[in-house]
Amino acid sequence: MIDRVVVATKNPDKVPEIEAVLSEVLPDLQIVRGLEFPDVEETGATLEENALLKARSAAEATGLPSIGDDTGLEVAALDGAPGVRTARYAGPEATYAENRARLLAELDGVTDRAARFRTAVALVIPGGQEVVVSGTVDGRITTSERGGTRGFGYDSVFEVGHETFSEMGDEAKNRISHRARGLRALADVILGVDRP
Repeated sequence: MIDRVVVATKNPDKVPEIEAVLSEVLPDLQIVRGLEFPDVEETGATLEENALLKARSAAEATGLPSIGDDTGLEVAALDGAPGVRTARYAGPEATYAENRARLLAELDGVTDRAARFRTAVALVIPGGQEVVVSGTVDGRITTSERGGTRGFGYDSVFEVGHETFSEMGDEAKNRISHRARGLRALADVILGVDRP
């Protein structure tokens, strides 16, 4: 089993979430911080390709096993959009708020608000194995933002049950989120666990 890993993201909002889940499911895994690796342009056609691009780049730069991820919000009424373009939905330099505003505008008056988040998580071991797993969570898009400034990305408009991710807070979100499910699936691979 690997004992040290680099989390291949420069997104300051993702790092605590990934680390919180990893520390729970792989408590003996050391997450190495402070190493330099390049930003990677997300040119993949799929979430899996983008996750691998990030993990490969960080593994090559650091010489350590690296975990990369990419997440897509798939909205039924928009034929699965924004999908792989979730982070850039309102444009290449769009803010979280601009992405949410575009999504809510496009769903204005739409009754079918079913959506799911899907995260692809890749582990790349330098000179060795590459593994890609995924995690999903089904929900719906609200008609307005709820939960204030808690969370990030689309958290304030993505509802599971009766709460948005923003309303439920980090601990509850990390129990059920797409990213947490993907990281748990990766932990099962690392530990050699075969769950039905």
